[in-house]
Amino acid sequence: MRIAYFDCFSGISGDMCLGALVDAGVSLEEIRRRLGALGLASYKLRRRRVKRGGISATKIDVIVPRNEPPRKASEITNLIGRSKLPEHIKRKGLRIFRKLFQAEKKVHGVRLKDLHLHELSATDCIVDIIGTLLCLDMLGIEEVRASPLNLGGGTVQTEHGLMPVPAPATAQIIMGIPVFSSGIQRELTTPTGAAIIAETAASFGHCPRMTVTAIGVGAGGYDLEEQPNILRIFIGDETGPAREDGKTAERITVIETNIDDMNPQVYEYLMERLFGAGALDVFLTTVIMKKSRPGVLLRVLVHPASSRRIMDILFEETTTLGIRFHETERICLERRTEEVSTEFGPVRYKVVTAEGYGRAVPEYEDCRRIAETTGLPLVDVMKKLSRG
Repeated sequence: MRIAYFDCFSGISGDMCLGALVDAGVSLEEIRRRLGALGLASYKLRRRRVKRGGISATKIDVIVPRNEPPRKASEITNLIGRSKLPEHIKRKGLRIFRKLFQAEKKVHGVRLKDLHLHELSATDCIVDIIGTLLCLDMLGIEEVRASPLNLGGGTVQTEHGLMPVPAPATAQIIMGIPVFSSGIQRELTTPTGAAIIAETAASFGHCPRMTVTAIGVGAGGYDLEEQPNILRIFIGDETGPAREDGKTAERITVIETNIDDMNPQVYEYLMERLFGAGALDVFLTTVIMKKSRPGVLLRVLVHPASSRRIMDILFEETTTLGIRFHETERICLERRTEEVSTEFGPVRYKVVTAEGYGRAVPEYEDCRRIAETTGLPLVDVMKKLSRG
């Protein structure tokens, strides 16, 4: 699995995310091109090489006109929804903004449709969030993981005066996420940074077992005396305890529940939320329950670090009154993602290898994109790209 580990020892913000991902190898010109799908005007992206605490890092600035008019929550939602961005980027972007909006709504006690705050409407916020998602997609990241977040300390100036760190919106967003403060009297984790990592990270903890292939260092806005104000992102392939036959083993949690009184239309949305929260697999099995009622056995596979988030979603989004779970092991063939030049342009392949065995399968999303672009039947595209 291709993973990105966000080392948030000095906090996280939207521009730090963009800077680290560009530093890890994403083309700034390609980001500009893909952000064009939003239809935003009057902004520029600038890349600078700076030093933070003696460490060289990439700083990305989103330059917007002064006195930019604010946008309502509904305007931002419509902007992303009507854009020409890929659907999976739209969904993730809307989830991140929904988390920001809900936090601000709770802090200020206003209805969502009346939410009209400059901090959420700025073009740089939109560019930071959508740009980060596009970068992760371009790097072929299949899962994001993160360290606990360093919040910082002291106070921060807001439109409503001085507030203690974390700012009220940030405090709402980080609920359920491991955090700490190193005592530095600065706001190190911003609402935008917190929302990005809260919605993209499958788990929080120590750096996972991985083979690192790239490291990106993104600069924050401060030159601190205590430590570098940077975000490090480690890109690489996850590794696990290897056996002699080339297969790897890992521990996972199996979470399951029986449901016999829920509208089946809910399951599609539920599965999207579960996968977005880090589920490795979700599947439904038809069962006969007590009193001969037909029901569904819902089973989720997840890494142990993400199991609590999955359980919370099941209690929030289903009619279940109880959940069963247990830890087990699974053995997986080693796999990696490779980009290959084809007659349709670059295509990502999932390459699976083991002693005396191997196969390469084109990524479904790439096949779908080609089918939509060329008008060819999807099955024909998949057949042409098949490598056995």
